Amino acid sequence: MDPKATLEQLLSHLGFTVTVAARDVEDQILLDIQTEDPGRLIGRAGQTLGDLQFVVNRLVFKGDTKVPRIILDVGGYRQQAREQLVKHAQEAAEKVRRWGDVVELEPMNAFDRRIVHQALKDDPDIETHSVEVDGSEKKVILIRPKRS
Repeated sequence: MDPKATLEQLLSHLGFTVTVAARDVEDQILLDIQTEDPGRLIGRAGQTLGDLQFVVNRLVFKGDTKVPRIILDVGGYRQQAREQLVKHAQEAAEKVRRWGDVVELEPMNAFDRRIVHQALKDDPDIETHSVEVDGSEKKVILIRPKRS
């Protein structure tokens, strides 16, 4: 099952006029969507885009279990959000280095937590841990000095 064709067909059924560009990124497929109405596809804090990504992955994986993970972006939104998230994580890591305190980031979905963990994984001075938030499916990341 072709991920790009699946996404185009799904969005067409939902009434969107889009152009989709596909490219390989690491071990994943990035589908970048261009549309006149990006806000409707992105949703509040990227929630609609995340939900759409989940659905497309399920549809494609059901047809072919060997297909790599699909990442959706709309007009570079995810890239900008990723850069902001990495910057925020690095600033928090700097506070941990400077003051030695534990810093707790805001609740995030699994996709965003993975970005933060990846951004800080090679930092020799700090460690990151995901911790559940009571009554929520989201978790926070704790950044703290690395224990010897």
